[in-house]
Amino acid sequence: MKHTLILTLLSLAGVLGANASRSISSPSGELLLTVDVDGEGRPFYSLDYKGKSLVKESRLGLTADELDLTRGFGIASVDTVTVDRSWTPVWGEYDNVRDHFREMAVNLTGEEPARDLTVRFRVFDDGLGFRYELPVNRVGRNYLTVRDEATEFNFTDDHTLFCIPGDYDTDEYLWSETTFSGLPEALGNYRRHSEAQRTGGTTIQTPMLIKTAGKDPVYVNIHEAALAGYPAMLLDVDTQENGMKAHIVPDRLGVGAYLQMPFSTPWRTLIVSDDARDILASQLVLNLNEPCAIEDTSWIKPMKFMGVWWEMFTGNQKTWAYSDDYLAKPGVTDYSALKPNGRHPANTENVKKYIDFASENGIDGVLVEGWNEGWEDWASYRKNRQFLFDKAYPDFDVDALREYAKAKGVKLIMHHETAANAADYELQLDRAFQFMKDNNYDAVKTGYVGAIIPRSEHHTSQWMVDHARHVIERAADYEIMVDSHEAPRPTGLCRTYPNWLAQESARGGEFESMGGNPPSHTCILPFTRLKGGPMDYTPGLFETRMSYYNEGKDSQAGTTLARQLALYLTMPSPMQMACDLPDNYRRFPDAFQFIKDVPVDWSDSRYLEAEPNRYITVARKDKHSDDWYLGAITDDKARKSEVRLDFLPKGKKYEATIYEDAPDADWKENPQAYRIRKINVDSGTRLKLRLAPGGGTAVRFTPK
Repeated sequence: MKHTLILTLLSLAGVLGANASRSISSPSGELLLTVDVDGEGRPFYSLDYKGKSLVKESRLGLTADELDLTRGFGIASVDTVTVDRSWTPVWGEYDNVRDHFREMAVNLTGEEPARDLTVRFRVFDDGLGFRYELPVNRVGRNYLTVRDEATEFNFTDDHTLFCIPGDYDTDEYLWSETTFSGLPEALGNYRRHSEAQRTGGTTIQTPMLIKTAGKDPVYVNIHEAALAGYPAMLLDVDTQENGMKAHIVPDRLGVGAYLQMPFSTPWRTLIVSDDARDILASQLVLNLNEPCAIEDTSWIKPMKFMGVWWEMFTGNQKTWAYSDDYLAKPGVTDYSALKPNGRHPANTENVKKYIDFASENGIDGVLVEGWNEGWEDWASYRKNRQFLFDKAYPDFDVDALREYAKAKGVKLIMHHETAANAADYELQLDRAFQFMKDNNYDAVKTGYVGAIIPRSEHHTSQWMVDHARHVIERAADYEIMVDSHEAPRPTGLCRTYPNWLAQESARGGEFESMGGNPPSHTCILPFTRLKGGPMDYTPGLFETRMSYYNEGKDSQAGTTLARQLALYLTMPSPMQMACDLPDNYRRFPDAFQFIKDVPVDWSDSRYLEAEPNRYITVARKDKHSDDWYLGAITDDKARKSEVRLDFLPKGKKYEATIYEDAPDADWKENPQAYRIRKINVDSGTRLKLRLAPGGGTAVRFTPK
């Protein structure tokens, strides 16, 4: 398969005695990890960065019904190893990723009752990962009912936090920039989500970001890696002591995880640097995941796509449902007997128009939402909530569209909205995937809007984590790529299953039609949500004023047109959407040229400027040519900067095509004002950028 180990194990220290050193540094020596147990046998760790305390003494352990795994331990032995290797991603920001760390496995043992626990730490130059490993128990009890974790992340001051509320069922919030002490007030501004089980006033989601106080700040991203067989982690914040404690999502019975030993938990991760650009560049979460499990990955194809989707969001009276008759005829099974409502865009002729546009403009695929039976139950999905994934509406000709798309060189993308009935989706999964293969679909967008069925589960509880993994594995068996929405937030599993091209798991571009996202929103997502994996944010919005659904409410997107082009660089994903309507792209063909040109797969990435919630500038090299691209975005304040183009090969001339905000552009007052210019550049050029409020710049560098 695609992974190739360049460097293998460099050194191995044998099992050390209990009195040996319990500290280990990163390969560069800048991070120092210390592990010990206190007088009650409670394990804890601390982390220093460049000689200063970053994470002070923080407890470790698991809370379970059958065994106390938080205290009464001694350190039996410590195993250490240094590893330096590299691997080749199937797709991503880099064509080669270095995996260099020092590892310390702390083997804990306790008596009365006899119990063992290993905490495995890996210290990288850019952070720390650790997990709990539960061996087969010495007394023969090989199952655990885990209620929670004792895991802590205790900090030294009232640092700045970038976070969203802790929620078991949704990630679709705007981000707060606050402090430990200011968190209750910041989170108090959020209304209770209608479908979600909120956790309380001081619980937050991961991934989150910390910026330490003081004149020389350090940035820390906290998240998890390789989430499998276990619930997702939230963080309970102690606003007085500047600390956080892991809060694993329970089922509705209050149980976090039902485990069969031996078992290894997900990694708890801290990405650390005093340079914000390093947080964006870090591959730590991916490195803590297992290598690719798919032997032949040749069928996995990064892609750009359009969709019969935005029509239903922008006040055009369009519906996902084929008919309105279901309101008078509940439980309808014969859709041919229903009267079409005339507002259903997922019909054969309309889809052909999208296929034509995609084919003419080099767009790889067309997503169609609302093609299948079951949308009539959407208004009452809490009652029925069953979609059929191999039954098309009468106005959607599967056979004709399959042949039409094939003749045009375009792939149709399947949509599987489950209305959160995950149990029913599992029953239909093989039939649905076989239907896809029979009709030349090799990518699917899944959705889980609503309260999860089984009723005992949440979107991020253990059962749903297992469900998401099962869908990805089964999709790989059918050679199907997946873009999942409303699923457990990503934790780097796209390395192990690269057919998992993208996820939503955050407040995406669709909210531009629901009041808008502020410009700062996409200036924080790459520091937080995207550290777990690519996001289907749906960039490419050209018409920035609209109304949501059919409510007549005006919405103003928090972006200029030029910024939307830059998002293809600052929000990288191997499955990128051109989200707007074809007619809006026809109005601005010169700007649309950038969307046609920009790749979705990269061989190298250079983060040039970055400050969370403020601005990002990044350059990337196309994996399949010598072209480079640059994207820059800012918050609601105008920004000027000058960036060095020393990432370009020395001695080589390039033509830079620059798509930028016009001098009078403004995300509120004049969002569609842009200009395009061309200049000659080389590695010694300093490129001046001027970004409007809420604006951006996108550049293509083509060798001369």
